[in-house]
Amino acid sequence: MTTGPAVRRLSAWDAELLRGLAAEYDTPLYVLDPERVRENAARLRAAFDAEEISYAVKANTTRPVLATLRATGVGAECASAGEVERALAAGFAGEDVRYTAVNPPERDLNYVTDVAADHDLVVTVGAADALDRLDERDFDGRLCIRANPGVGAGHHEKVATGAAPKFGVPMGRVPDLAAEAVDRGFQLVGLHAHAGSGISGEDLEAHRELVARMGELARSVIADVSSLGFVNVGGGIGVPYRADEDPLDLDAVATATRDAFGDVDARLGIEPGRYFVADAGVLLTQVNTVKPTPETTVAGVDAGMTTLVRPAMYGSYHAVRSLAGDADERETVPTTVAGPICETADVLCEDRPLSDPERGDLLAVGNAGAYGYEMSSNYNSRPRPAVVAIEGEGGRLAVRREAVADITGLETWSE
Repeated sequence: MTTGPAVRRLSAWDAELLRGLAAEYDTPLYVLDPERVRENAARLRAAFDAEEISYAVKANTTRPVLATLRATGVGAECASAGEVERALAAGFAGEDVRYTAVNPPERDLNYVTDVAADHDLVVTVGAADALDRLDERDFDGRLCIRANPGVGAGHHEKVATGAAPKFGVPMGRVPDLAAEAVDRGFQLVGLHAHAGSGISGEDLEAHRELVARMGELARSVIADVSSLGFVNVGGGIGVPYRADEDPLDLDAVATATRDAFGDVDARLGIEPGRYFVADAGVLLTQVNTVKPTPETTVAGVDAGMTTLVRPAMYGSYHAVRSLAGDADERETVPTTVAGPICETADVLCEDRPLSDPERGDLLAVGNAGAYGYEMSSNYNSRPRPAVVAIEGEGGRLAVRREAVADITGLETWSE
């Protein structure tokens, strides 16, 4: 199977296909390419050939993505009960599902422990009192302990999880908690940690340090407490969002991860999310307003921070391309692409050199397959967009466009 290029740039997407999908399904519109998801999965498997690979479902839970990845043989790492339900509905076997929640709500635990009675999924705990909560629900399935390794990394401080006290049990307390879990009759099968999201080349030293610490912890737990089936060192493998950024050398990352882990009598596991899906998706949006100003040309579009929140929340860069038929013939001008939300932060890019925009132009926003639709919202009472998966020479609707009636239909108040 071909694994495709190491990174898919926005310029590689078929402009005619995207224009046709926008005309058929309207904008704003997320477009996903399942074939690219398969290629990314194959590339990961080629590098991490001996490791256990799970998909961090939170990156994109749409059915085309879940069904595609389930068919490749990866597992599903779920951060909520809803993600567990969606993974099982997409065909993931229970034994391939891991529930790795942070401070799980009562209703989530109720659902997951009920499901665990019929599906042999793994429940990961990140606090000592989680054992009591599981005991109260008569959980006797497979258990994993999340450690806080004291080292974090990622593309933004808001996603560097490894050193934040919110995440996991302090590493020095894990052996005692592991011993307690075994004494109380839990099936301890693994350890877990996660450095952060969007880890790039400059963050790899922190990732290696996390892996080394987890290897040392695992050797201690195995020697003093119990055998382990796996040690999961998380995902966070970054992708290049800018055209001048090179993709990670996955073979080098895999080798460095194995070397840092060392000799451990347990299978090493990883759980990428973004890497599978980021460059497998684009967001299409239409220009509805053009406003020249002394500072920049503002292109007002129908997608905004409720459609793609990453630029507003993290200051993230996403490539933007004009799909106008004559875009290459127009003058290039500094352009700010702004959405319809009443917030200053509601911009997809600022002062970007783009083809001089005109009302009605179609724009494509790259690397939108990860944390795009997943983080969309109804702020300003704006319905969420549709999602289309490429199929053959066209597309297939995966998620219908919301209407205002879908939002107001949840309300129960009446005069």
